[in-house]
Amino acid sequence: KRPEYESDKSLLRDLYVSTRREEVNQVGFWNEVQKLEFLHQQFEAQYRFYHEQFSKAQFEIVLHGSKPAGRLYQEEREDEIRVIDIALLPEFRNQKIGHHLMNEIMLSAADRGKVVRIHVEKENPALSFYNRLDFKPIADKGVYYLMEWSA
Repeated sequence: KRPEYESDKSLLRDLYVSTRREEVNQVGFWNEVQKLEFLHQQFEAQYRFYHEQFSKAQFEIVLHGSKPAGRLYQEEREDEIRVIDIALLPEFRNQKIGHHLMNEIMLSAADRGKVVRIHVEKENPALSFYNRLDFKPIADKGVYYLMEWSA
């Protein structure tokens, strides 16, 4: 991993598009340009929100070798490590990279006597990934579950 830089914005935008493409493709009345414009606007809104609301967070680019593979946003709090966002580019998914990153976070939390928490959309295929890692839903937030792992 390495820190995120302003120069990473186009990589981060492409990553965001890759994570939301499937749901936007279900909007049948938009053409490809409209879909991309919408996704780019959504990315900008999310990017601003994360950087404004989580000023103490670590914003990192996940590397596979020297190649950017995704992003990891996390914030250490008094009693928890909050995973704000974790996402990998399609070509790096299903290669145990996310598993390795989460194990690293979980070990760090256990060493500090903290839990790990993350919001996961109820329809997100990654929900089964967090279940396999022993995360438990602790709150139903409508579209999301707040999930928690403790050592």
